[in-house]
Amino acid sequence: MPTPLYRFHCTDGHDLVADLQGKRLPTWALMRVHAERVALDVMLGRAQRDWSAWTVEVYDASGRHVLSKPFADALAIRQARQG
Repeated sequence: MPTPLYRFHCTDGHDLVADLQGKRLPTWALMRVHAERVALDVMLGRAQRDWSAWTVEVYDASGRHVLSKPFADALAIRQARQG
């Protein structure tokens, strides 16, 4: 069975950072962790702004929506890990 392909698009409902390549990930857990990394990468790679309305919207290869991950969740997880 092939490894599923997911696309990780980021949006606040107005602006969009589109994932044109996607990433193949073998498990749901790894897909969720990657969504958190995508959120952090977008926040760190762009100018300072209010990220509270932003989410990572994950779609499978058929275009089916499979997960919404708020950027705030990624920040909270990062802060918890840093202690």
